[in-house]
Amino acid sequence: MPYNPYLFWASYQYLWVLMEQKKPGVDIINEVLEACILAYPVSSFIISLYKQYISRGWLTKKQLQGLYGKAEKIRELSTGKLAALEAIINKMPTRYKSEAPVSSKPLYEKDETTGQLIDSILQKYPQHKRVLFLQSKYRNNEPLTNSELADLKNFKRLLK
Repeated sequence: MPYNPYLFWASYQYLWVLMEQKKPGVDIINEVLEACILAYPVSSFIISLYKQYISRGWLTKKQLQGLYGKAEKIRELSTGKLAALEAIINKMPTRYKSEAPVSSKPLYEKDETTGQLIDSILQKYPQHKRVLFLQSKYRNNEPLTNSELADLKNFKRLLK
């Protein structure tokens, strides 16, 4: 067999991982990756998956699905390893991206009666600090609490 630098590097990395591995055992993903490297020695996809698996120790669900698609075409690979890889894939969670909101209506809509109430109070007492504070909140589209609305109604009632 001719010298393959990718295979040499891969076997070196594999030995390094075995020394660092905390739980020795059967590593199906690594075995499938090595079988794929032997079957497709110039496939950049398989080589990059192997490098990522060696460095991180895991692959994403989509990467494993791509590996499974390549491994299905290899006749020498046992069906048990394919079934184990498929079980690993099925056990992983499927992540969905949330859709962008359809309508872009504002979170807070101004209540016109509140604005008129603030204006009517400030016409009689333009320097009223509490009402000026509530007016600034109203203009900045900050929702007024129920107690603040009750204060405004109380001020309006006292003005009559």
